[in-house]
Amino acid sequence: MRTQRQVVDYSLRKRAALRELLAGRVGTYDLCDASPYLKNAARFHGEATDERCPICRSENLTLVHYIYGDELKQSAGQARNVAELTMLAMTLREFQVFVVEVCLGCDWNHLVEQYLLGRDGLTGVADGDPEHGEASGMTADGTAVRRRREAQR
Repeated sequence: MRTQRQVVDYSLRKRAALRELLAGRVGTYDLCDASPYLKNAARFHGEATDERCPICRSENLTLVHYIYGDELKQSAGQARNVAELTMLAMTLREFQVFVVEVCLGCDWNHLVEQYLLGRDGLTGVADGDPEHGEASGMTADGTAVRRRREAQR
């Protein structure tokens, strides 16, 4: 998505958790504890992948996207599909997305990544809003960044 920014990848944590399982320091019941709400969100709003579950290796993983943000009000914390995220990114200024992978067979779940979406990620002045342009460091003619750099010297 065009406005995706501030991405945090949790793949190292996933590898560490799987390493702990293989070493016998953690049991499968500690890692495979998906709540019924998460499993339902995966069934109805999830995005199927071709990646196999690292625990049971019999089911494919499903990605669930949860959204949070001030502009969402009562919609915060809901699971959305990727098509809805694209539409929301063009209508809202900023919101956070958490991506969780879920195995519907053995209940494995892990936070994969988090990132920000929204119109604030677009460059330049959006919808003629001069405050938005100044916040991103740009004015209509693009001179604000240059002036700020010259002032710092």
